[in-house]
Amino acid sequence: MVTASRPAISFLIPAYNAAGTLSDCLGSLQNQTISNWQAVVVDDGSTDGTWEVLESLANADGRITLYRQPNAGAAAARNAAAQLAAAPLLCMLDADDWLDPAFNESMLPIASNQSQPLIAHCSYRRVTADGRMQKIEQAHDLTGDRAIQQFSSICALAIHTAVFPKRLFTELGGMDVTLQTCEDWDLWLRMAFAGARFQRVDKCLAFYRMKAGSLSSDPIRMMRDAIVVTERARALQVERGLPTQGEDDAWPKPALSQLRIFIWIASMHLCAETDPKDLAELLPEFPDGSGHEDMMAVAILHGLQTGQSVENTGALIDLMDSWAPAVARLLALIESHSLAGTARKTEQLLAWRLSSEAVSRPFKLGRVQTVGVDVNKLAKITKAVEADTLVLQLSSGQKHIGAHVGPLWGDLSVGALVRLIVRDMHAGGRLPTPRTFAYARHWLFETLRNYRGFLGILRRGGRRRGRLGRLVQSTRDAALIKSLAGDGETDDLHLSKADRQNERLHGAVLAERRGKKTGKEALLSEAASKEEYWERVFEHPDPWNYVSIYEQVKYEQTLGLVPEGIGKALELACAEGIFSAKLAQKVGTLTATDISRRAIERASERCRELGNAEFRVLDFAGDDIPGGQDLIVCSEVLYYMDDEQVLERVCRKIAAALKPGGCLITAHAHLRRDEPERTGFDWDNPFGVGTIRKVFSNLPDLSLEETIETELYAIHRFRKRETSVHTIRFERHGVPLDTEVAKNIIWGPAGVERVAAWSNEVTTSIPVLMYHRIAREGPDRLRRFRIAPEMFRQHMQFLRRQGYYGLTSDALAHLLQVGKPIQGRPVVLTFDDAYLDFFTEAYPILVENGFSADVFVVTDKVGGRSDWDAAYGEPAPLMSWNDIEDLHRKGIRFGSHLETHTPASALDNAMLLAEAVHSRKTLENRLGAATTSIALPFGCTDFRVPGILAEAGYQIGFTTRPAKAGFSDKLLSLPRLEVRGDLPITAFAELMGHPNAFIG
Repeated sequence: MVTASRPAISFLIPAYNAAGTLSDCLGSLQNQTISNWQAVVVDDGSTDGTWEVLESLANADGRITLYRQPNAGAAAARNAAAQLAAAPLLCMLDADDWLDPAFNESMLPIASNQSQPLIAHCSYRRVTADGRMQKIEQAHDLTGDRAIQQFSSICALAIHTAVFPKRLFTELGGMDVTLQTCEDWDLWLRMAFAGARFQRVDKCLAFYRMKAGSLSSDPIRMMRDAIVVTERARALQVERGLPTQGEDDAWPKPALSQLRIFIWIASMHLCAETDPKDLAELLPEFPDGSGHEDMMAVAILHGLQTGQSVENTGALIDLMDSWAPAVARLLALIESHSLAGTARKTEQLLAWRLSSEAVSRPFKLGRVQTVGVDVNKLAKITKAVEADTLVLQLSSGQKHIGAHVGPLWGDLSVGALVRLIVRDMHAGGRLPTPRTFAYARHWLFETLRNYRGFLGILRRGGRRRGRLGRLVQSTRDAALIKSLAGDGETDDLHLSKADRQNERLHGAVLAERRGKKTGKEALLSEAASKEEYWERVFEHPDPWNYVSIYEQVKYEQTLGLVPEGIGKALELACAEGIFSAKLAQKVGTLTATDISRRAIERASERCRELGNAEFRVLDFAGDDIPGGQDLIVCSEVLYYMDDEQVLERVCRKIAAALKPGGCLITAHAHLRRDEPERTGFDWDNPFGVGTIRKVFSNLPDLSLEETIETELYAIHRFRKRETSVHTIRFERHGVPLDTEVAKNIIWGPAGVERVAAWSNEVTTSIPVLMYHRIAREGPDRLRRFRIAPEMFRQHMQFLRRQGYYGLTSDALAHLLQVGKPIQGRPVVLTFDDAYLDFFTEAYPILVENGFSADVFVVTDKVGGRSDWDAAYGEPAPLMSWNDIEDLHRKGIRFGSHLETHTPASALDNAMLLAEAVHSRKTLENRLGAATTSIALPFGCTDFRVPGILAEAGYQIGFTTRPAKAGFSDKLLSLPRLEVRGDLPITAFAELMGHPNAFIG
């Protein structure tokens, strides 16, 4: 007899009427390469010859321990077996399953590491009742928090694939005997929440026998038990203070977990004539499945594969007639609880996954027609009845080339197939060259049409071989299309039209920091001298908006520092005399000067009634400064000195022009370049008030006497004498800020300058941010779609502080099409639905931070309310056409959000095309500009939608798939990052990839 005095592992095996499989099960243990194991087998009230088989096996092998009890269920049997287990490690093995001979050898070294509870787990295979092996079920990655997340949603381990400490099993009270199914899932869940670590062994070491009559064949019982486990998971999350439903999309939501289990169980039992409605009634809540279509498709296929006992997913195609009608009923049930179009998207994903497993197999599933095409044997594709979606798998012999998905309008001729292969799949090089006169004629025509390109490349030699190859290929592709388009068969006119419209995107110019100088910098670079530059600045009156509240408050604060009894005063850089008129009333005589003759002429005219003021042209940086002054005022001009050395020389001249005891008053702004740790302007000047103050303070003749400090600027009074007292007053700057002032301010501590980011960084992905409402109030259930204006202002200030610049959707399309790394930190700001609060709240904040935006309009709802939100509370007002036209003139871009806000997946091909075209034309007629962008309502897209949008004339489209937009994304289904209003402000910094950056 074989014995093991000190077993390393004990296998807990419940046996109920298992006489026919016990020999295989225990035989797999006897074949282990490591033999010091124990098998504790509990006969759970069997009525066949199970006990006799066990006695016979135990008599020959002392490692088998037997126990007999009345029928109490598998969980109770395993708990009883654990009481008799002699090893420190346990594994739960069913009486009809078996293990690979290397199971102990592979698992024990890992599971024996017990510095903390550790569970080793491996992959497994299902085996059909007639012995056919299904594909390997790969072990999940359950490291870190993944274990809790996974087990809160699904049973991520097969019962006999795990080895775990007996001590942990005992501490948790063993298995829950009230569960007839899912008891293993419940155990893994509690182990994960108890802090156990899970370590994957990347081997298939376990085998699961599929058989009729098992507890898992009772769908009602399994559904009830699964609900118990998922509700327990929610309770454990709350107990541990972990994110719960709605707080964090990374954590599974109980309702979705239960939906997935429902779909899997229903799919497994579809052919057993189980009505999914009966099963669905057990759900505490039937959630909206939209956005989770891929999860549902995977659950359906896995359930079908399990229920149909097939080796792989592709084998389901042969059985489609038996299960497709039942799946259609299941999808209709899901659709009745979900956003319209959810069933269609799930159906398409089912077809896609089936087709990917058998690329050459044609079939039709619902409205999806799947075909396999060999480039060497092109033939007309006849549209199946009711099909409106095409999945095309392209091969060359046995080699798979690629796939195409899109709308299906009618039969596809060979010519239409060639266009599709060349222009959409970019696989023209795989097509064989036809030996026909038509092809030769078109090749010659295309070659002559491109002869200048050929000659230009050939003159430049071999270094242009890549360009030559591409030109040859494009010539060949065009000849192929033209020669095959007239093959006499019915052509696909829709496909041809879409190709013509998609030949080229509109060019876009990057408005921000693209190497072009703008504003003052451009004026200076174009001017022949400083004098000419300033004459250009004053070409139009009031270039600085002198009458703004911001400037007027600053004037009054400056005047407040003028001492009483000033006789002779000099103002340097007086501009058009607005401040001069005020200053003249506080001094005996005033000489006001400026480098610009235009400015002096306007100042003289403005102050012609003042008898104590004279105005002259003076370049104080280059000319002599009149001396003997009691007061000199020099504000908002010293930034323009070329460098600190020139500044110091000019400051000495100014100080020398003062009488002993005279005063200098100067006001300048804080600049980020000069003081990076504080709020300031991001002008390109070499320094700001910090350096200016330092230079004046270092002069031996001057002493700083008084300061008015504000968040944006400082005003200083220096005295030409020794003084030991310096007083500082902190005051507020004038508000509201003029747009031209506000958009140049970066608020808060140190960040990244746009210029520095442009010079030092490149990126291949662009964040496209998705906003909806900018408002404080609204329905509570729509809180995630609503950002308070003050929080939105913090978002925009954060983007400015971190060096982001805005792109329009057109510019984004151009950059993605070019496909080269993008300089700096670009961001695209999008707003769905065109709510009125964009006009009243968002736009002013965008402008004050130097950003524009793309707004997507539901064209039939303009001027009305968001009735699609009516189920959640009072619908919000939308912008009128007057509002939209006004914002369009101010630079806001507008795109389509379709006509009626209907999910695109809920519309058939013709209706979607009509909505897309009508919406675009309405916008173009109203705004007088091309409309090229669209954002899909609810983010709903499917296999047909991008092709239909291209046919409707759009060139860039957005969904709600959460990711940055990159070169690999399709231009008509780009992802976006949703900015949520139900998360803390720090979530925005995390969304932008700067989790530790200051945001306010």
